[in-house]
Amino acid sequence: MSVYKFKSVGKTASIEQIEAIQTAQTPFGIKTPLRLDDKNIFAMHYNVSDQIHDNLRNLLLTNWGERLGLYDFGANLRELTSEFTTLGSFDDEAITRIKNAVSKWMPFINLKNFSSSIDREENQDVGILKINITYDVPRVGIRNRALQISMYVT
Repeated sequence: MSVYKFKSVGKTASIEQIEAIQTAQTPFGIKTPLRLDDKNIFAMHYNVSDQIHDNLRNLLLTNWGERLGLYDFGANLRELTSEFTTLGSFDDEAITRIKNAVSKWMPFINLKNFSSSIDREENQDVGILKINITYDVPRVGIRNRALQISMYVT
């Protein structure tokens, strides 16, 4: 004969509670730049596509020596902006650096297209360099996703 205590018996969940548990999403990573959120301490990405996009942006904007313990992490593009002479020479070196960084740190990304432009107002020494990259991630089903990063050039 078995003896049970009523304290060990759980409550029956309502349909709303079950649906809330089933639809709760698991975060993939923290959004950058960091910002506070109501659900978690920081705002989070809830799908793989957005997390990969954020990680790629961070890889391209990171220079060598900025990531503790991983000296060669990043595309090291800011160094090129200080040596900026012409857009053509910048493009050649930037494409090489981006390709090397992505192949080393995010090899699952297939880079497709690269374009750059510079917005410089008259009588201004500083311009904004905009780099546009299109990429695919076949394993996750990402096709023709575009990323734009902006950097200042003198």
